[in-house]
Parts: sequence; C-alpha cells; structure tokens
Amino acid sequence: MADDLLVIIPTRGRPQAVMPIVRAWQETGATADLLFAVDTDDPELAAYKREAAKFKAGGQIRFTFGKRRRLVGTLNQQAVKAAKNYRFLAFMGDDHRPRPAAMPWDARIRECLSGGPGIVYGNDLLQGEKMATAVAMTSDIVATLGYMAPPSMVHLCVDLCWVDWGRGMQRITYLDDMVIEHLHPAASKAELDAVYEECNSEQQVSADTAAYYEYRDGGGLEADLAKLRKLVEEAS
Repeated sequence: MADDLLVIIPTRGRPQAVMPIVRAWQETGATADLLFAVDTDDPELAAYKREAAKFKAGGQIRFTFGKRRRLVGTLNQQAVKAAKNYRFLAFMGDDHRPRPAAMPWDARIRECLSGGPGIVYGNDLLQGEKMATAVAMTSDIVATLGYMAPPSMVHLCVDLCWVDWGRGMQRITYLDDMVIEHLHPAASKAELDAVYEECNSEQQVSADTAAYYEYRDGGGLEADLAKLRKLVEEAS
C-alpha cells in the first residue's frame, strides 16, 4: 500500500477547529495523513474552503467536500475508499486533540496494529477505557465489513461498537498513556453549539441507543464478529 495511516475527521460547523488540530499534529510529530470531511451544505463551507486553501493539494493535510451523510455515513464513505490505499485507518472527532508524549501517538498506533487485524484506542480523559471515542484499526476490518461503523447508527454509540468488535475478536488494545483528549461539553471543555445540540438531542440519543441495542442483541454484532474472527484466523 502507498500509505500506512489515515485519520478521518468528519467535521461540521467548526472551521475554527482546523488549525488547532493541525497544530496538534505538528506538536506531536505525527506523520499520519489527516482528512477533514466537510459537508457541501455546511453553513461554514466558505470558511472551510479558506482553511483548505492553506494546504498543498495531495499533501499530509487534506480536505474532501461532499453531500451531508451525518457522522457515520461520512466516516464510512471515506473509510471504505481509503481502505484500498492505507494499512491503518483512524477516526477522530473535530473536538479531539492528540497530546505530546515520549513516543508519538501515531507511532504507537502503528506499533500496536502491525501484528495483524485489530483495534487500538487511547485515553480521551473523559470516557477512558469504557468507550473508544477516537479509534484506529487495520483497514482489513473496514474492507471485510464494508464499513468502519455500523450504518444503522447516525452519530452516537459507535464508540461502544468498536470496543465490542475488538473484544469479540480478542484483538483490542487500550493505551491509557496515549492521550487523545476529547474536548467535549460533558467535560466542560467546550461550549454547546448547534452540532452538539443536534447530535445529543433527545431524539438522536433515543434513536442511536435503540439502534445500538438492536445491533448488539439482534444478530448484527454476531454476524460482524463471525467475519472478523475469520479475518483474524486467516491472518494467523
């Protein structure tokens, strides 16, 4: 494969987050490619395009503009395409920030995933080991399932699915000392905005929670785990 690690960040309404994320890349010495996925109906589209113009086309920092598919839909679309060219794929929200450490966070990801199919996540200083709010995985997982997150969910609960996958495969690593901080209002690290209000609305919480339990208990998870266990077996 031409490249090894791509981090996909679906983003909406927060062009002001672009440069702090890029600075986090610079401050941590990250060599992973970074893709901002922006909706073409975003009210802040012009500002995102101004940010995109600051970076060389085809370089480490890239932007893609497309139809709004919500977080899971956008992530899946970009991940399935990228799985053909990258060995490892990662997701972060536009409110995540990798923090400096003795060994760069993306090097830790590569090290943990170099042994075959698997999932790795770090400490977001909010949910810790309970949820993989930012996650990395081998791209063969995405190629095998046809998605990076179950498409029945829109925004919430996919971080639980990633932990379910990793544990079910017996190929998951949690790195408590790899900090990818989640600057979320729940941690009093961000102000509520229209995006937070939409994705954490009572309706969205109810819909995604119901979809998660249906996936977990209604056969979807077991079907995916059967594919992932076969993948691990074939790679051994």
